Amino acid sequence: MTKRAVLEVIALGPEDAVAAQTGGADRLEMVTDMAADGLTPSVATFKAIRSAVDIDLRVMLRAADGFAAGDVQALVRSAGELREAGATEFVLGFLDETGAPDMPAIETLVGALGGARWTFHRAIDRAADRDALRKQLAELPGLDTYLTAGSAAGVDDGLATLVAEAGRARSGEPGYEPQILVGGGLGLKHLPELKAAGIDAFHIGSAARPQGWDAPVSAEAVAEWRAAVDA
Repeated sequence: MTKRAVLEVIALGPEDAVAAQTGGADRLEMVTDMAADGLTPSVATFKAIRSAVDIDLRVMLRAADGFAAGDVQALVRSAGELREAGATEFVLGFLDETGAPDMPAIETLVGALGGARWTFHRAIDRAADRDALRKQLAELPGLDTYLTAGSAAGVDDGLATLVAEAGRARSGEPGYEPQILVGGGLGLKHLPELKAAGIDAFHIGSAARPQGWDAPVSAEAVAEWRAAVDA
């Protein structure tokens, strides 16, 4: 039996989480403050979501808008509090001023995760050299996913890059072992080409909220994506 593709949905609170699970999401990316493109949620929000659903949760570790790490020790403390509350999967990613991965910050925070699985998020789409970033991160424990649109401008612009990287993953190239999770301007129209390239993980935020970010996740919208991803 083939393993079904992953559908990950952004959740801001328990209502989102329940709707996403009802619609068929496999996993949630838990954030707060989408005006800043998603920051670390509170422990209370994590607990509320964790008690509301039983699907996987990945929790954002990010203190401010942008891709600089900021106060790494504050992020380490947040990670510790979230782990103590039961979090087992995370999302993070930092660049330095040259557009290279901020290895001291990333290594420090990953060291605080105790081997937990994590996603390197769309900072890869702002990196000076995507391939070099993958090679630099390749040995870090727990890294199993890259959330990427292939381009800072979104999937429309990054489709060719995503297809090429899927090919490099299939060929077993070092640094390409983590799963490609496509998100960032992802539309239903993109799924056929992405799936044909062997990509099997998809991430939606606004697409799960037809009424906008001020409204909760729509279980119906998620179900439409579930059906399209599985088709």
